[in-house]
Amino acid sequence: MNQLPWHAEHWARLQARRQRDALPHALLLCGAAGLGKRAFAERFMQGLLCKAPAGGDPCGHCRSCLLVAAGTHPDVISLSFGLRKDGVQRSEIVVDQIRELSARLAMSSQFGGWQVATIDPADAMNPAAANALLKTLEEPSAQTMLLLLADAPWRLPQTIRSRCQRIEFHLPAAVDALAWLQAEGVRDSAAALTAAGGNPGLARAWALEGALDRRLEVRKDLAALAAGRGQPVDVVKRWLDNEPAQRLWFAAQAVADEVKARSGESTGPLASAMDVEGLGHWYSAVNRTRESLRGPLRGDLLLLELLAQWR
Repeated sequence: MNQLPWHAEHWARLQARRQRDALPHALLLCGAAGLGKRAFAERFMQGLLCKAPAGGDPCGHCRSCLLVAAGTHPDVISLSFGLRKDGVQRSEIVVDQIRELSARLAMSSQFGGWQVATIDPADAMNPAAANALLKTLEEPSAQTMLLLLADAPWRLPQTIRSRCQRIEFHLPAAVDALAWLQAEGVRDSAAALTAAGGNPGLARAWALEGALDRRLEVRKDLAALAAGRGQPVDVVKRWLDNEPAQRLWFAAQAVADEVKARSGESTGPLASAMDVEGLGHWYSAVNRTRESLRGPLRGDLLLLELLAQWR
């Protein structure tokens, strides 16, 4: 299977533990979105269940591999956002889901080997669900593997984190990330990598979906509002209709560039009338707003307050 270059060290260590029959019963795979945690987990799960793995990779031909590929392997359990009684998708993982998972894992493997359960995103478990998972983590069944995936592991209780072997994916060196993007045929690789904050996976995805144009639009919107042109409510509507969280990411980048320009005693690209301290406060407000979009508050009001402050 193709391996992302920045996965190699983690993969080698995990397979060495497997060779020593020293695998943990729970892995916490964490790090920024776009670094391939889910591909890593899928690869590891397939190799663990495969009857003839090579270097930890699945053969792709045995009965287990074929069932995994078809999504019908009886010893593979995937847990994510469920549905409420009214059919609407939940925004968190709830205690009933964890109890059902624990009951399933308490049963013997149908194929007589490993049972692998994936909780993704694990950082979406509510407190009751996280507490319910503790018993399974503390008293795991034999040959049971729990894979917890989290973009924001700090949202998990310490009691959960301390009972998992942590594999943390960090941003690769810029030169390595750029080389990988170029090998993948990504146009404007350097610009895409800058837009994604050095994250090569996000850079590739964003380049393919036209995010670089969106980044330019955000800067134009902020410059226009700073100059007194346009209305915040019009900008809010456009941002809210098309990747608002990503636009806020780009807004934070633009303000950071403005601050850097001020430190060099030149006019920034946004020509804001704010001083450096004000820009710093607004930068923090952007990141708080981006985080708040995950919650129940109205996105239009959050964005309107933010952009009114900018203007």
